[in-house]
Amino acid sequence: MTKRIIAIKEKGFLHVNIKYGTIGIAVGMVMSLFVAIFNRDSISMEDATINVIYSMMITLGIANIVAFYQCYYTPTNTSFWKFILGYYACNLVGMVIGMETANLFVSLIFGYDIHFFRWEYYGSTLAIVTIVGTLILFYHLQKINAEAILQAREMDLVKLEQLKTQAELQALQSKINPHFLYNALNSIVSLIHEDANKAEEMTLKLSKLFRYSINTMQENYCSIKEEIEILNTYLDIEKVRFGNRINFQIESPTELEDKLIPRFLLQPLVENSLKHGLKDMRMHGEMKVVIALNEARIEIFIYDNGVPFPEELIAGYGLQSTFDKLKLLYGDNYDLQLNNSPAKHIKISIPLI
Repeated sequence: MTKRIIAIKEKGFLHVNIKYGTIGIAVGMVMSLFVAIFNRDSISMEDATINVIYSMMITLGIANIVAFYQCYYTPTNTSFWKFILGYYACNLVGMVIGMETANLFVSLIFGYDIHFFRWEYYGSTLAIVTIVGTLILFYHLQKINAEAILQAREMDLVKLEQLKTQAELQALQSKINPHFLYNALNSIVSLIHEDANKAEEMTLKLSKLFRYSINTMQENYCSIKEEIEILNTYLDIEKVRFGNRINFQIESPTELEDKLIPRFLLQPLVENSLKHGLKDMRMHGEMKVVIALNEARIEIFIYDNGVPFPEELIAGYGLQSTFDKLKLLYGDNYDLQLNNSPAKHIKISIPLI
């Protein structure tokens, strides 16, 4: 059912009757004024009232029949010529109903004898109804056309906004910190002569990480299981560089494995902690990623025992990309906190989808 049909039903026929009843009264008064101006004999109050009654009843009759017709037929859901024929048929039926209703009212108000279907009056009335109905039809067709053009432009704007958002997300998801790449390649080079098999394994893991970041399917979300798998791939590469200096832990219940979170959400945050929080830890470094369900929201905690967050934090790539990604995907329906107590951690809360 089209917006136009819904609008008619929401406003109701009461709105139609008030609107067109007022128009009918105005038309009747204008007609009486013209008669008074161009007729040498002044028009009586009774004749003016009769003109108003006929004008109002005919207008209401046509308006109600056309409104009812448009609840089921519009130029958008039926053939154009079928709609036009139906529209003029409704004008004709509405005119007849209005004329005969006016006959009844005039007879009851002024005590005239009731004479239904006085065809000699229908000729001039039909001409007026046809002219006015055609003008109204042209107005409505122009309005429908303008609404269709406006709606098409709004859809184009929505599509452009979606494409922009998608492009921004793809840019965020395909970005790997060049410092990480530089360090990883240096680690691979150093391993080539020490442990060729280990160097080959690291190269494959780096390839897997890049393949994941390219995101050829252009997906905005992935399962927690998949995100943890790629995080482990990243950590395996970093463990070669950090050795036993840092202990990595990931805690996530198996029942959450299939739940969806933003793609490439965890790795930039973990990399941020390694780069800024734990970079100077020579031993006993701790990093833990915890994922939990709290009512209808997924909560992600990233703990480390490194340097506390400064009071005035300047967000680097990892944090800024996370802010941007969450904003694009969830609007204002997310929460990101950086806390130094009771233990240093980043907390993210997002709705379950």
